[in-house]
Amino acid sequence: MMKKQIWGCLGILALAATFTACSSSNNDDPSTDQTDTYKWSTDGGLKACDHVLFDENGKEAANGTVIGNGDQEFVFKGNQTLKKGTYLLKGWVYIADGSTLTIEPGTIIKGDKETKAALIAEPGGKLIAKGTQTSPIVFTSEQAAGSRKPGDWGGVILCGKAPNNNGVLNQQIEGGPRTKHGGTDKNDNSGDLEYVRIEFAGYPFQKDQEINGLTFGSVGAGTTIDHVQVSYSNDDSYEWFGGTVQCKHLIAYRGWDDDFDTDNGFSGSLTYGLSVRDSKIADASQSNGFESDNNAGGTTAEPYTSAQFSYITLLGPKTFDANFQNTTDYITGGGMNPGNGSSMGKFQAAMHIRRNSRLNVTKTLAIGWPIGMILDNEKGNTQESATNGLMKLQGITFVGMDIIGSDFNKVYKDELYDYTTKTTNPDKKSFTSTFFQLPANGNTVVSAWTPLTFNGITSILNLSKNYSGIGAFPDGTDWTTGWTNWDPENTKY
Repeated sequence: MMKKQIWGCLGILALAATFTACSSSNNDDPSTDQTDTYKWSTDGGLKACDHVLFDENGKEAANGTVIGNGDQEFVFKGNQTLKKGTYLLKGWVYIADGSTLTIEPGTIIKGDKETKAALIAEPGGKLIAKGTQTSPIVFTSEQAAGSRKPGDWGGVILCGKAPNNNGVLNQQIEGGPRTKHGGTDKNDNSGDLEYVRIEFAGYPFQKDQEINGLTFGSVGAGTTIDHVQVSYSNDDSYEWFGGTVQCKHLIAYRGWDDDFDTDNGFSGSLTYGLSVRDSKIADASQSNGFESDNNAGGTTAEPYTSAQFSYITLLGPKTFDANFQNTTDYITGGGMNPGNGSSMGKFQAAMHIRRNSRLNVTKTLAIGWPIGMILDNEKGNTQESATNGLMKLQGITFVGMDIIGSDFNKVYKDELYDYTTKTTNPDKKSFTSTFFQLPANGNTVVSAWTPLTFNGITSILNLSKNYSGIGAFPDGTDWTTGWTNWDPENTKY
């Protein structure tokens, strides 16, 4: 009898050991660090859960490969790690206040097209996506290689509690999601994005309501943003609404609208940035390298948009296209027009600074744009801020521009603009051109330019050698090696 009891106990232990072995996680397979017990609640009328992974039918599955339960809006309220693997993101998944979603290096997350998927870190929530140079984290389209287009899914949004000039938790994030942002904590932490790619995002929910590739809402300086590439966004590649976050090594690749857009009192920084345009892709609003406003009304609300952009390279549509024409007949989207209602337009300026912005730009190289810079005084008094030294636009080199400056949106003339009569004076250069070439600013103009053949980073680095000390690669160091992708359309994930 005693032997039977002993053997029975050993059998139970062996069976338990077998189940334990079967449920152990493998770093190469999608899994979580949590138990299988799902705790449900509600948040603002939406379903909320302490788990973020489900199966393809929206059923609880701790080892599932779908992020979100399939609802258009789902709230994650917990702390969870996504192991290295491939996942499908469905709907708008909010990382709630007090929650953290961590993603391991080498993970691939595909955005669901039908639900216009987006991942949104709300104020107090954190997204930790810390890839490595050899094992980046990739957010991309679920469409097959060769058929991906801008706007295949929503995008990535980070929101925090740093200052903006529209009030505390009073600023609605762009693109449709429920999230409001803003606060008083300059050092607020929304997480960590390092060695991350975001591809084919920016679905247009309605006119002027697109999620950008990577959107920042009042993100604080405690957040780490370093080595991020946004490719083929259907709106801006990056947009900052207020906040103080300090970014490094950002790439905007073949975006639709603006590359780096700053609004609502963004007072952080970007050091080392690269934008490369596709000469067939531009927005109806006129695409720029930089677009910068203090706010939509051009008011004196504080904090001012006063971000510092240093060591930036802005490669415009003429850089790699000898046949470029700035017409809507030429700018058709090429093979990348998604046919989703996104309007095509023209290219405008390397830098469009307007609406009382006090953007600072130094050590920057811009090549091959129709206009070098626009200091636009339609709303507010950006030109007065420039004259009074409230913004620094220094150490900038313009190469191969059609004109150095213009004073107004969609005016392609280097002539002084009269905002009362809405006419230009052909006998006087624009305020912008005159200001840009003041000796004290130390800016340089190079008229001659011969378009190059694009060959990924090799052509960009070869070009940069001619302009040492400025631009994204001032000493020739290639910080793109290993983690970037110059042909995401044809990559098999």
